[in-house]
Amino acid sequence: TTGAPTPPGTAASGGTTTAAATPAATSTVSPASVASAASPFGSGTPVPLPATPTTDLPAGSVRLAIDPSQSTASYHAREQLASFSFPTDAIGKTNSVSGSIALDPSGKVVPNISKIAVDLTTLKSDKAMRDHYIQVNTLDTATYPNAVFVPTSVQGLTMPLPTSGQGTFKLLGNLTVHGVTKPVTWDVTATFGAQTVTGAATTTVTFEDFGMSPPKVGPVLSVQDNLTLTLDFVAARQSF
Repeated sequence: TTGAPTPPGTAASGGTTTAAATPAATSTVSPASVASAASPFGSGTPVPLPATPTTDLPAGSVRLAIDPSQSTASYHAREQLASFSFPTDAIGKTNSVSGSIALDPSGKVVPNISKIAVDLTTLKSDKAMRDHYIQVNTLDTATYPNAVFVPTSVQGLTMPLPTSGQGTFKLLGNLTVHGVTKPVTWDVTATFGAQTVTGAATTTVTFEDFGMSPPKVGPVLSVQDNLTLTLDFVAARQSF
């Protein structure tokens, strides 16, 4: 169930429509402190990945390490409730995001260092009942606690990576949710700094893509199959 109705095109009370983050020019986050990510499979508990040495990266490479204290992953779904004549928005969020992306001097993704994970067991919306149902019946987080994105390529991003200004680009890769891996493309808007890169990445998936059914229980008459996923990020920048 949801709280007060939200007309189409606006955000529910449990969250706000995501937008590019404000640059954190004074951030001193160490990339090594946020170098771990969660395993896409396991017994229900996120498992840290071992830190990957970066000393072998060639000169001109850059590594962006997600700062969990300033980054948020969220889903945005349209649902129809029995008590309202118009659709409302269900939004769930978590700050349990970790990982990093490394690019070589030509802009190619360095695969053994690049991975981003989200702990789905910590997703929260404005209703605990909704959260419980989604985790138990939809995501099955007891078996599949994490969503993991492994980037494979970047389109529209020039190297060397800018140290100022804004830009847009696409990030392609494989997303694993509910034990199913599918290729996805994220649209990214970023603000570049000498120490950090901040911004928002957005993609659209369906429940069916990952072997799940849209929630339908009690006052929830239906949920659209399309889901918008967003990562509002602050990443510490490490150059080589």
